[in-house]
Amino acid sequence: MSPTLPPVRTRLTDLADQAGVSTATVSRVLNGKHGVSAQARQSVLAALDVLGYERPEKLRTRSAGLVGLVVPELVNPVFPAFAQVIESMLTERGYTPLLCTQSPGGTTEDQYVEMLLEHGVAGIVFVSGLHADSAASKDRYHRLRARGMPIVMVNGHADGVDAPSVSTDDAAALDLAFRHLVSLGHRNIGLAIGPDRFVPAARKRAEFTANLQRHLGVDDPTGHVVSTLFTVEGGQAAALELIASGHTAIVCGSDLMALGAIRGARAQGLSVPGDVSVVGFDDSPLIAFTDPPLTTVRQPVLAMGHAAVSALVSEINGTPASRTELKFHPELIVRGSTGAAPALADHTPLAAAL
Repeated sequence: MSPTLPPVRTRLTDLADQAGVSTATVSRVLNGKHGVSAQARQSVLAALDVLGYERPEKLRTRSAGLVGLVVPELVNPVFPAFAQVIESMLTERGYTPLLCTQSPGGTTEDQYVEMLLEHGVAGIVFVSGLHADSAASKDRYHRLRARGMPIVMVNGHADGVDAPSVSTDDAAALDLAFRHLVSLGHRNIGLAIGPDRFVPAARKRAEFTANLQRHLGVDDPTGHVVSTLFTVEGGQAAALELIASGHTAIVCGSDLMALGAIRGARAQGLSVPGDVSVVGFDDSPLIAFTDPPLTTVRQPVLAMGHAAVSALVSEINGTPASRTELKFHPELIVRGSTGAAPALADHTPLAAAL
């Protein structure tokens, strides 16, 4: 059992530091007094949970308002962006979010779910979790739904799972990037993408294949797609392979991959965008300040977070949300990493197909 909260100032100070409020505010919340904003109150309650203290008896009814938020990692800045939006919106609706972040060799998604169930959460939001991995069993989600646990899945629709899902329209994202590069005169366009078993990667690859045929008359994508990891290193490896086969433009499955692709081009003595154009995906925080500023396709994180929380709260309140996947249209953000195709590109593989 968790320790009860000793009535000493040092413990109030710990809570105040964790919650980002004054010790006076902590005291008012613990004693059930008025004059505290809803956000400050939720911050103090969350601090109690994080530091392992039992809530005072008068506050324990709020434990029904705990909501789990499971994200794959925080290295890719798009995941902290999703977490911030979803946590903020949960707090505004009176819930206390519990953030669960995975890391290689660390706590798994299934282990986090067991912990959240032990805490008596009212619902769980999964962002780019195992639901997005077509090779992973969906039984874990069926079991959660069988016990009545409301869940929402973000980015990676899982067919057959009885839960709302919210995604960026990956096909539209790829189409925006491809059309942009074609408009700049590129005819040698490659795709650097993550493993096909992930739903967003498979959807982008399928749309890339369709765009090759639609805009460039190329029926076989072989040689124009490199599947690797959604990392800087993965993007660099993919770019080196695509550049070696004559591609003058690269569409990437994430901003991190795009930064790796730029690094790979420069390692070959090429300039971006003078010799090679690069497009990312996500529009993660700070991407506008890279060198060069990255052209990317922006995920509508704010709108998606709002939709995910609204769906979850409806489920918690006993009003089922739609099971049809909500796809949000992305936005092309043109910056400095894309430019006109090099004049001499007739030696490349796609040129012969035009």
